[in-house]
Amino acid sequence: MGRTTAEYGVVTVLVGADRGAYPNGNSLLVRGSTASVVIDPSLSLVADAPPADAVLVSHAHEDHIAGLGSYDVPVHIHHGDLEALRSRAVMVAGFGLAPESVDEVDARMRDAFHVRGRPDAMACADGDVFDLGGGRTVTVVHLPGHTTGHSGFLVEPDGFLFLADIDLTSFGPYYGDINSSLVDFEASLRRCRDIDARWYGTFHQKGVIEGATEFRRRLDVYSSVVERRDATLLAFLREPRTLEEVVAHRLVYRPHVEGPQVAPVERRTATQHVERLVSAGFVAEVETGRYRAM
Repeated sequence: MGRTTAEYGVVTVLVGADRGAYPNGNSLLVRGSTASVVIDPSLSLVADAPPADAVLVSHAHEDHIAGLGSYDVPVHIHHGDLEALRSRAVMVAGFGLAPESVDEVDARMRDAFHVRGRPDAMACADGDVFDLGGGRTVTVVHLPGHTTGHSGFLVEPDGFLFLADIDLTSFGPYYGDINSSLVDFEASLRRCRDIDARWYGTFHQKGVIEGATEFRRRLDVYSSVVERRDATLLAFLREPRTLEEVVAHRLVYRPHVEGPQVAPVERRTATQHVERLVSAGFVAEVETGRYRAM
């Protein structure tokens, strides 16, 4: 099943297969009077790519750049993710996989997602504005946490905020890469909440939400997943546990999910939650390497 399109002002959402569920995604095409940009070219754009004068990438993850090979135009990404976009090896290294899994995942990035690296990619920064003519602009909104450079894009005067992987799904926020940060992710959620827009678009599944009130309601539900992980961890730590026991218990993935990413993501997620609960006085290291709720 291929993609469909939906129009929001001059913003065209290129809806990926399965409503943009991973490995697919919902790309954007934004047209002004003198230029157009594609944002986050997904798998759907490998064989069906609309023309554009430039490509904007929210962050260097495979599903957001699978269709990048269809474009021989300037490519821009926040400087925090620039090297990962320029080099597939750097991107894969950022996943923090076990050494025995690196080659397998690298091959999947190459073969399933067509990731070749874009050494020509250029850096942008928070607040940078891309002028498409006719009063239409796209502004970079840095929203780190998912990755260091993860960014949204605000299309004006239409009032369309593209949220990238702040995707409002029931899975919740993902901060499991080497350079991910729970602290930064929560700050980004607060920043999103303060942005008034007409439409809010996600790269995966939820699609486009109309109106700030409904968006903030959904954002609160999405944010609550972090609190639920804290609660799950505190319940598990009623008796002393090691970090590896927390990893095996799982805060992120359901028990049936398997893959080379599961243990590394669970470990980094667990570490961040344990550290912040220790700092807040809710958890203590009662003996070397063993933690208990207080």
